[in-house]
Amino acid sequence: MSAQSPSSVAGSERTVPEGTTGTDRFGDDKKVVAMRVDGVLQDLFREIPEGSEVEAVTVDSEDGLNILRHSAAHVLAQAVQQVNPDAKLGIGPPVKDGFYYDFDVDQPFHPDDLKALEKAMQKIVNEGQTFARRVVTDDDARAELAGEPYKIELIGLKSAAADAVSSVEGATSEVGGGELTIYDNVRRDGSRAWGDLCRGPHVPTTKVLGNAFKLLRSGGAYWRGSEKNPQLQRIYGTAWPTKDELKAYTDRLAEAEKRDHRKLGAELDLYSFPDELGSGLPVFHPKGGIIKRVMEDYARQRHIEEGFEYVGTPHISKEHLFHTSGHLPYYEDTMFPAMELEGTRYFLKAMNCPMHNLIFSSRGRSYRELPLRLFEFGSVYRYEKSGVVHGLTRVRGLEMDDSHSYVTAEQAPDEIKHLLKFVLSLLKDFGLDDFYLELSTRDEDGDKKDKFIGSDEQWAIATSILEQAATETGLELVPDPGGAAFYGPKISVQAKDAIGRTWQMSTIQYDFNQPERFGLEFQAADGTRQQPVMIHSAKFGSVERFLGVLVEHYAGAFPPWLSPVQVLGVPVAEDFADYLQDVLNQLKRKGIRVEIDHSDDRFPKKIRNASKSKVPFVLIAGEEDRAAGAVSFRYRDGSQKNGVPVADAIAEIVEAVESRKQV
Repeated sequence: MSAQSPSSVAGSERTVPEGTTGTDRFGDDKKVVAMRVDGVLQDLFREIPEGSEVEAVTVDSEDGLNILRHSAAHVLAQAVQQVNPDAKLGIGPPVKDGFYYDFDVDQPFHPDDLKALEKAMQKIVNEGQTFARRVVTDDDARAELAGEPYKIELIGLKSAAADAVSSVEGATSEVGGGELTIYDNVRRDGSRAWGDLCRGPHVPTTKVLGNAFKLLRSGGAYWRGSEKNPQLQRIYGTAWPTKDELKAYTDRLAEAEKRDHRKLGAELDLYSFPDELGSGLPVFHPKGGIIKRVMEDYARQRHIEEGFEYVGTPHISKEHLFHTSGHLPYYEDTMFPAMELEGTRYFLKAMNCPMHNLIFSSRGRSYRELPLRLFEFGSVYRYEKSGVVHGLTRVRGLEMDDSHSYVTAEQAPDEIKHLLKFVLSLLKDFGLDDFYLELSTRDEDGDKKDKFIGSDEQWAIATSILEQAATETGLELVPDPGGAAFYGPKISVQAKDAIGRTWQMSTIQYDFNQPERFGLEFQAADGTRQQPVMIHSAKFGSVERFLGVLVEHYAGAFPPWLSPVQVLGVPVAEDFADYLQDVLNQLKRKGIRVEIDHSDDRFPKKIRNASKSKVPFVLIAGEEDRAAGAVSFRYRDGSQKNGVPVADAIAEIVEAVESRKQV
């Protein structure tokens, strides 16, 4: 939700009496926590210049929530330094659904510490301290914060260059913008309780936080995101306008914890992350391998149906290839270090596109071959920082369903529409059907444009084509300025899972850079040599990440066609095992994945185990079933259907699998 428009808020007139503050204008509305004056967010206590356009920023708007959470981060830092005066302050920005603050402390925080800090925060909140802004010079700030080495470093970054600040996560909330400011927390008697280097704005008083905040967890985080720097202790928290919203959020967290794909992967014996291999390098067990294979087989067949040709490329290449593509200057930090072989440097590939370009250029191409669509499940390796590696959703070794369409400039709009239709239908096949689209463009800031290759005209054309194709889907389109790849803009599909979380899934990228760098050409109808447009697309993104998302989306209870075991046989007693095995063998001949429980456990225990395994169909056979040539069904929801003729049971299971029902 955005801030209210000027026309919807009393007091948004352009003429105001001299000395009028935001508090004077909006103070009676308890939901208003800040204001936007001529497009700039400001604290309520600041004066409104005459002739300004003024908007109220409410606590339940996107900006208002960020201000609320940033203020909560300050209260946390104040509480930490009350409890531990030797703690040194790092950075404390708002983030999606919450906030964090980094501290340099002698000992890591313990869960009991977080409970004590919450109590200290509540006391600060109840005191109703106000946030007071002071403009300071760099020298004054250094003198005042002489005991805070990380704050001193941030001041130095601000003095050096704006890019230096923006390169540090969360730093713009501290020293972004023009003036350098410190915010003091002031008690009701006017005394200063605490202060922090900060850009602001903040809520008028700590009372706004009420009791709708919570500290969630703590962990290590390297200063400025570099392993070369000290490791600080990061405390994560959340804050909401009301207690009910806080409870709803913590309930969602609890449900997400139950669905954690790392936990379910171990419980269901799908995959693991051996320390012996290294961080971010998962292995798939037989059951996880089945899911992975079914996903790949289906995606491969869909690609073929959509006109793609399957190719294969190696895991390693000479360094020069990635210079030609333009990747190395931009992505070398996220690639595994080069290895020296026979006097030549080689890299593990972090992307497949340069090798697909070599396939295109291996012989002459005609316009009659276009669109030429190449596809592979390519293994790539990316040196993700250890702090961001997370189960299957952020790995260092991954398999991408990577495809590249080579088209004429005239074919590009239709190819992007074709890819979008393909992408959305494939995601729906896997049970994800709640989407919006994100359009990532280059950063138009003059100082940052040089991070993107290509002319203004090329970017304008590519962006327009993507935007038009995305708009025609009828889905919501959200801008993402600055999020493009260095070689061109992209569309990404943002899909919501069963509990409402959004995941970036498929991407489609327009590339006018690599065809030129590789000298790719085709012979046009008039005999001239022309350069193709290259369109990258990944439907899963990576197989590993997509599988991790599916595990959490389904809470491990996959639809029958994806389940590693589709039918589990549970005989009432061992006397009926042979009969039930014969039924399972008939299913197996139909391509159904089956198992039978031959354990020594008693029948009730076998049923409980079957429920925990999340198998979609459990077939039970006892004396009555055998005598009638039937079986009994037990479904995942606990319901049961008895005395089903074997032929009918087989037909029901086969139909559910082949139709890809979400049961």
